[in-house]
Amino acid sequence: MNIGIRAHDIEKLPLEELVEVIADKGLKGIQLAIAKSFDFNAENGSLSPGMAHHIGSAFRNKNIQIAVLGCYINMIHPDKVERKKALDRFKEHIRYARDFGCSIVGTETGNVYAEGSYTEENFKEEPFLEVVESVRELVKEAEKFGVIVGIEAGVNHPVHSSKVMKRLLDRIESNNLQVILDPVNLLTAETYEKQDEIIQEAFDLLGDRLAILHAKDFIIEDNQLKFAPVGKGLLNYDLVLKLIKEKKPHINILMEDTQEPYIDDSMAFLKEKYEGN
Repeated sequence: MNIGIRAHDIEKLPLEELVEVIADKGLKGIQLAIAKSFDFNAENGSLSPGMAHHIGSAFRNKNIQIAVLGCYINMIHPDKVERKKALDRFKEHIRYARDFGCSIVGTETGNVYAEGSYTEENFKEEPFLEVVESVRELVKEAEKFGVIVGIEAGVNHPVHSSKVMKRLLDRIESNNLQVILDPVNLLTAETYEKQDEIIQEAFDLLGDRLAILHAKDFIIEDNQLKFAPVGKGLLNYDLVLKLIKEKKPHINILMEDTQEPYIDDSMAFLKEKYEGN
């Protein structure tokens, strides 16, 4: 079982210390968002093969896989200049992914508003078509370098459900486009009681293209869905891990929103659930 974590869910530390902490936990992989994880300049134009090799080697020396380069952008930013900057930043990550020792660069699909606040405007057809245009541009770059663009659905994004993600996959028609699945990101306070149906639908529609599983949990508080550490909430991990074991054994399972003092307990929870299925 390949359990990892977002590197920036660990205390922000110098590179070598961060690697040691992750290795000591027995974590096997990370999602690395460079600027969030340690003090490296990750502005547009700052990456290089040397920097990528330096960072990648530090993790490889401890047998930690950089499973995903996190490059979360607003790919439909209403300001076209800012949108281009965002897409260029993602493309830069694509170009140097191999030097990090990583094959996937991941993002969600943005927001019609620059500040990213919740709006049902995201669910209209025009934002979806803009996502298609941006993803197509990113995938074209990824095909040149043998890299995967990992797209994650979320309820406050134009790609907000498994059905819409399937539409995106069908429109792009490239195996360089794959899915990062976070089951909690598909749920709301109004739909969480139907989580088994929503989870099953995700695997039915997207299972063949599933590259990474994000693992977090949720609670319902004041009629709102709030994130929680893995194993401390309401997500049906029996179902999730049963489907993973059947469809995608050894997939990278990357914990999100799981920080100290919960990391060890969450790892043990996932292992117990996986072995019990």
